[in-house]
Amino acid sequence: MAAIDKVRIIVVGDSGVGKSSLTHLICQHQPISNPSWTIGCSVDVKLHEYKEGTPYQKTYFIELWDIGGSHSHRNTRSVFYNPTHGIILVHDLTNRKSQQNLQKWLGEILNRDSGCKSRYSSFDDFDPEQFVGSTQIPILVIGTKLDLVEQVRCHSQQRSSTIAEECGADEIFLIRSLAAGSSSAVKLSRFFDKVIERRYHSRDRISPFSDKRRSAVASLSPKFYHAD
Repeated sequence: MAAIDKVRIIVVGDSGVGKSSLTHLICQHQPISNPSWTIGCSVDVKLHEYKEGTPYQKTYFIELWDIGGSHSHRNTRSVFYNPTHGIILVHDLTNRKSQQNLQKWLGEILNRDSGCKSRYSSFDDFDPEQFVGSTQIPILVIGTKLDLVEQVRCHSQQRSSTIAEECGADEIFLIRSLAAGSSSAVKLSRFFDKVIERRYHSRDRISPFSDKRRSAVASLSPKFYHAD
């Protein structure tokens, strides 16, 4: 049996926004009953049919790396960012601050080689153009806990400028389900296709990581675990 190719997508966002619940929902197709805090990193895997229903259909493994959001681990998280073929930015729709912090998360990833505090301390310093364009790393923004938001329509209209818009990324708003055929499921599948396309089928395979850094990280064998 031929080996199945894989892509690695990191899932980042503040603690408590629902990253572990999201990755479980995507991979197990059902909500998690008792999510726990992630310490370090946890990895979930799913099979995805690239360009399903076309002559180019092929099965790939999607690795979702759920990165712990604790501020105290900020200086050690970079080991989990290599290599990265796609990024899912997660925020809590009931917590405006978690959305504002997404650019800091993206800045942290951009500065993974520096070993120092992110230079993107505010949105004014953030340069979304680094992620805009057909050859750059794919990004998906997901807002969770939609069911807890009051006056959803008004809330959505107030979002005049989001990191998704700035980076040219799709955005999904979730409750506790991801029904097959729904707009959210279609966007997610399209995102996975885009990640695979950039990794395996694009002429311009622009890597966000240096070869030197990639070689160094390849020699590491980090352990991943959940808090009890």
